[in-house]
Amino acid sequence: MIRSAILLAFAATSTLAAAAPAATSLSTIAERSGFQNTGRYDEVVDLCARFQKAYPKQVRCFEFGRTPEGRPMLALAVSRTGALTAEQAKKRGLPVMLVQGGIHAGEIDGKDAGFLALREALENKAAPGALDKQVLLFVPVFNVDGHERFGKWNRPNQRGPVEMGWRTTAQNYNLNRDYVKADAPEMQSMLALVNAWDPLAYIDLHVTDGAKFQPDVSIQVEPVHGGDEELKRAGAALQTAVMADLKAQGSDPKPYYISFAADDDPTSGFVDSMATPRFSTGYFPMRNRFAMLVETHSWKDYPTRVRITRNTIVSLLSQVAAHGKEWQKMTQEADARATAMAGADFPISYRTTFNAKTIEFPGYEYTRGYSEVSGGLMTHYDESKPQMWSVPLRDEVVPDLKIAAPKGGYLVPLADAARIGAKLKQHGIAFKVLASDQMAAEVETFRATKTKFGAQSFEGHQSLAVEGDWGRERRSLAKGALFVPIAQPKARLVMTMLEPRGADSLLAWGEFNNAFERKEYMEEYVAEDVARAQLEADPALREEFQKKLDSDAEFNKSQAKRLEFFARRHASWDERYNLYPVMRTAQKF
Repeated sequence: MIRSAILLAFAATSTLAAAAPAATSLSTIAERSGFQNTGRYDEVVDLCARFQKAYPKQVRCFEFGRTPEGRPMLALAVSRTGALTAEQAKKRGLPVMLVQGGIHAGEIDGKDAGFLALREALENKAAPGALDKQVLLFVPVFNVDGHERFGKWNRPNQRGPVEMGWRTTAQNYNLNRDYVKADAPEMQSMLALVNAWDPLAYIDLHVTDGAKFQPDVSIQVEPVHGGDEELKRAGAALQTAVMADLKAQGSDPKPYYISFAADDDPTSGFVDSMATPRFSTGYFPMRNRFAMLVETHSWKDYPTRVRITRNTIVSLLSQVAAHGKEWQKMTQEADARATAMAGADFPISYRTTFNAKTIEFPGYEYTRGYSEVSGGLMTHYDESKPQMWSVPLRDEVVPDLKIAAPKGGYLVPLADAARIGAKLKQHGIAFKVLASDQMAAEVETFRATKTKFGAQSFEGHQSLAVEGDWGRERRSLAKGALFVPIAQPKARLVMTMLEPRGADSLLAWGEFNNAFERKEYMEEYVAEDVARAQLEADPALREEFQKKLDSDAEFNKSQAKRLEFFARRHASWDERYNLYPVMRTAQKF
């Protein structure tokens, strides 16, 4: 339901709409200022209502969440088909494209460019006829509270607008690290929107950080490096087509993130990669959907960046109009393939090889020298002197760690069921609550042989990396435990979240740290007695201990490790220590 703020905005537009042409009443503060300024969030509330007022059969303005500071999160559903709800779009089989701006609210090009592209598309001045074949879901500002932390120099390495919002939310979450863990209320609302509408493509509009050079935008699409093999072809075609459209309009787009391989060193060149699922372009391929990361270059001025972002959105509208039905069919087929992934290999990480090619990259003349201020080596660019750089590009991305998908699925014990079940629901992942106890069930368990906790907090979490492997055991599960089947369209996302060695698994984000903390100890003087008793009773153990002393210098020097050698063999040892609580099963419950 549209809240009171939007209703008030509707009332305010009733007389203005009659007094001014639609193009004027639907223009932004940015447009009226020559793209020197951007408006506050009340402008988004106002424009959302104005667009619906001006185009009641083509636009629906609605709230899909509330921020921690109580602001409405708004979206515009736009189509000439009359399908302005998720249910109507699904019933008519229409492709949906979700375009979101302001995930980093200082990088606000997407908001102003989106409203401009939307108005021109509704007027049939841009992408004529495109809205007859799709639904555009436009979220002008994702990070609403951050948008209202408004000020000059919030982005000191960016040219314009004069004032802008802040990178993180009111709770200091970086939403562009939150797609899997979904801590932020804003992300939880976005995932609910995604679950309801199931967009074919998710477009994430940003502005870069980084050095000074001539190219003005990067266009990264997935699946290209990862995800379903058949969807990679369509992802590459989408990327190529949008880049061609931008080139025809004077841009110089690149298909990789334009950031030096070594910080502040132009000679180091560039490295392409597959984003992990904490990012939009790593997350949506795990749902068998397309994602595009648009990064305009921060050192281009605001009018230029808004124009390029607008051109990108218009190109996307045209591409989805032309190919959306075909791509929808491909994603449905990918869903079916994912449902049949049991036992198949699945890459849970990717790496960029060291195979490099030399490219000619348009930069500027620069000098490097040590600074008397920082004492560090610094680069200074002369933007009045264009220069072509010959630099390496590493863009061969390959799977790194592969695992075999479970035959049946995953089991989450009762103790963790409520917490993990809530997280699975946020992503629209199907699971079943076990209706009875399972005694001595044959399962696979993961016991870590090595653990490494993050040295400091990151996004409010202490990360954990583990080594180890799955092994067969019999374990009991209580009624109320969860069975998460692998046979579902989001199988890739299931494995992303529940495989312990995944870069953005729930384990990696610290959701199971307690299981890898030793809580019970044996006093050293007791351990000494236990060790001596074991050595006296078992000659083979004495021989094994001596070999360990002779072959492992670190072990030999460590009193704690030597005593732990015996403690692990004592009945008091905690057999659950370093045991990942989630299990795998070949059974289908």
